[in-house]
Amino acid sequence: MASALFDQQVTFLYTADLPATAAFYEDVLQLRLVLDQGVCRIYQVARDAFVGFCRRGALLQDDGRRTQGVILTLVTDDVDGWAQRLTAQGVALEKPPTLHPDFNIYHCIVRDPNGYLIEIQRFLDPAWPAPMVAPEGGA
Repeated sequence: MASALFDQQVTFLYTADLPATAAFYEDVLQLRLVLDQGVCRIYQVARDAFVGFCRRGALLQDDGRRTQGVILTLVTDDVDGWAQRLTAQGVALEKPPTLHPDFNIYHCIVRDPNGYLIEIQRFLDPAWPAPMVAPEGGA
């Protein structure tokens, strides 16, 4: 049987305003753009994890947003630092850094320009696997 692991991960989401989305992910979150397909832009989130945003007006809700049921979780030990950086850039926190004992996480929540929830979190559960490769600049 083949390995249950994949080599990479991409989550594609829809947007009514690709330029505003690009500005948020490139300038605010400082993610690296790895592929610009014109109507889709794909960003590197971690070594082998990616998120792509595509302009697809026909599939959007009447208000121009298709956001229900989608949460993009970005894992980091520096939840407080990210909350401070985002707030300093004018991003409103939907939920400030908070311990969530039911899930044994520490997290904050913001929304991107499309209304998608972004959860920035640290897993506190020792059963959560450590990253396979240390982040750039890490040990």
